[in-house]
Amino acid sequence: MVDSQYYLPNDIGISALDCREAFRLLSPKEQMYAHYLSRASWYGGLIVLIQTSPESANIYVLLQKMFRAQAPQQLEAAATAAGLSAEEYQAFLVYAAGLYANMGNYKSFGDTKFIPNLPKFKALVWESLAFKQSPGDMEALWGCCSESLYSLEDKQKQLGLGEKGISAYFSGNCCLEDAEFAQKFLDSKNLSAYNTRLFKTEIDGKRCYEVRLASGKSEVCCGKHEFEDAVFSVKRGDYAFLMEKVCQNLEKAKDYAANDNQKRMLEEYSRSFTCGSVEAHKEGSRYWIKDKGPIVESYIGFIESYRDPFGSRGEFEGFVAVVNKAMSARFAQLVSSAEDLLPELPWPPAFEKDRFLKPDFTSLDVLTFAGSGIPAGINIPNYDDIRQTEGFKNVSLGNVLAVAYATQKDKLTFLEENDKDLYIKWKGPSFEVQVGLHELLGHGSGKLFVQDDKGKFNFDQTAVRNPETGELISSWYKGSETWDSKFSTIASSYEECRAECVGLYLCLNKEVLRIFGNEGGDAEEVVYVNWLNMVRAGLLGLEFYTPESKSWRQAHMQARFVILRVLLEAGEGLVGLKECMGADGRSDAVITLDRSKIYTVGKSAIQRFLCKLQVHKSTADVEGGRALYEGYSAVTADGTHNFLRLRETVLLRKEARKMFVQANTYIKDDAVELVEYEGSAAGLIQSFVERFPDDAEKVEAQLLEMTCMDSSCLESGR
Repeated sequence: MVDSQYYLPNDIGISALDCREAFRLLSPKEQMYAHYLSRASWYGGLIVLIQTSPESANIYVLLQKMFRAQAPQQLEAAATAAGLSAEEYQAFLVYAAGLYANMGNYKSFGDTKFIPNLPKFKALVWESLAFKQSPGDMEALWGCCSESLYSLEDKQKQLGLGEKGISAYFSGNCCLEDAEFAQKFLDSKNLSAYNTRLFKTEIDGKRCYEVRLASGKSEVCCGKHEFEDAVFSVKRGDYAFLMEKVCQNLEKAKDYAANDNQKRMLEEYSRSFTCGSVEAHKEGSRYWIKDKGPIVESYIGFIESYRDPFGSRGEFEGFVAVVNKAMSARFAQLVSSAEDLLPELPWPPAFEKDRFLKPDFTSLDVLTFAGSGIPAGINIPNYDDIRQTEGFKNVSLGNVLAVAYATQKDKLTFLEENDKDLYIKWKGPSFEVQVGLHELLGHGSGKLFVQDDKGKFNFDQTAVRNPETGELISSWYKGSETWDSKFSTIASSYEECRAECVGLYLCLNKEVLRIFGNEGGDAEEVVYVNWLNMVRAGLLGLEFYTPESKSWRQAHMQARFVILRVLLEAGEGLVGLKECMGADGRSDAVITLDRSKIYTVGKSAIQRFLCKLQVHKSTADVEGGRALYEGYSAVTADGTHNFLRLRETVLLRKEARKMFVQANTYIKDDAVELVEYEGSAAGLIQSFVERFPDDAEKVEAQLLEMTCMDSSCLESGR
């Protein structure tokens, strides 16, 4: 019997993202701008299929062909003829919706594989109109993906590198040592890994690596290099067809840009995506930062590195959203207060940036978010050299928050009964505060000590001392080294943990709470529920730990587990965690928080831990940082709490993450039309079927061709 964690439940939450009013308030020019940026994002989002797993694009094309020939309601008759029950057909729709929502057959949050919860998938394919119209094509497609569709071999259960899992960022014969070696090569050539993939072969006993750059141009090779005992070829043209489509739509969007910064931004993005230049994307990001307070906000490119097992390669992502002016006013107040709040953080002034570069911080209603999932908030760009000295932007996604974190009392796990009503009432307001602090002052704070290529330091190495040891700083980032390249596999989670700790620490500030409209007793409830939510999330995080490989599959949840461990270690009854038997006779657990000790025991514990995190980060102390973070990340049966047993309880009572249905835009009679869909599996499916109305078959043919090229390369690498 298959573990239920590999199925998406039939009653999974699916909600439509409401953006009608926000879109209606845009001018015709702004609507055109948003439309073409959305088209660029949707085409680019298909890249994630290829980045996720070897079979994802094949499954996507199979589903697209089935649903294009018959809408979900029409296909139901074929399902009945194929012998599927109503529950099995719903399981099929949920699987398809999950594939679209995650842009692949691995969960975007947790990186575990999900498989169809029905044995009669093949019978349904054969009974479908798509099969009857093109039996040869459909049979070939099924043959390409049917085995991997259901496979739960140990290596295929989760994303990972080498024996730990599947990764389409690397050929199957690459391991962690190959990733580290390739990073050394890239650093030596001052090349970023953000828009690359790595494929390894062996010729005459010599290691040969192909570094593929994502670009519309597809010259065969733009450099061959002997490096130590190996050969590296750097090639353009990864995802070339899709990158071209992205650029075409960015060019069209440029005609409707509101100002010169937007035009220059789009020009640089196009140059980046045409030539494979991360430097051009960084230049575009600089213009993006300068574009203050746009009505239509967007960002696009290879952004987050959570799903690269090595932590250096970015997943494609593109979003388009409209400013929510009322909520944005609160965030603007927080930005104005930032310079007063930063000195409260528990590290010496020398460890803070020389100057706080006030960013845009806006609340947005999402029109389009293409990629593997939709976050609640974002701090970008992720280029540390820009974020440290030139600036960044923060966004909170208001219409995502509105539906993503709604909680039903009967589904609330691991809390005492008297905490549940409080949690439901105050989770939204408390999470708003946490997201604001996390993004602005979490990701936006802290200095990296750097010695550049010319030997110049950005700090006084004769005076700055480590507050943990009292000794002069003895390590720093050199040349082209970055946070991601140095801390690699732990970088994403470590940084999320640091940002979460900043949120917990600064939410105790009365001025912060007042900015968000919380004063007196209400403010105290917001603080309590914010801290309670964090310790509960730390327990829930155990779902995303894999005991077999002793690895974490989700950066944020690992971070929250680490914080739970820190607060449990603080003792004095601050946090309680006990195992018990539930009313249903199955194993359960209850987590408690003593609100009277948050400002004393809790604050002191986070203060000490946060300072350590920042010191290791600032000083490029990988060894110390890794020892600290991996120590708290360890999931064992030893000690006061048996976390391995608690993990089984968490899996037993877990609730599936919600999926979102997004609108489409079309041009009709020289005006942009918004089409929305119902919040259901069928609605989510229909939105994707209608997403590429002009060239769906060509897009699908290109996806299959790219996948075929990859598979032959992967085979030659084995």
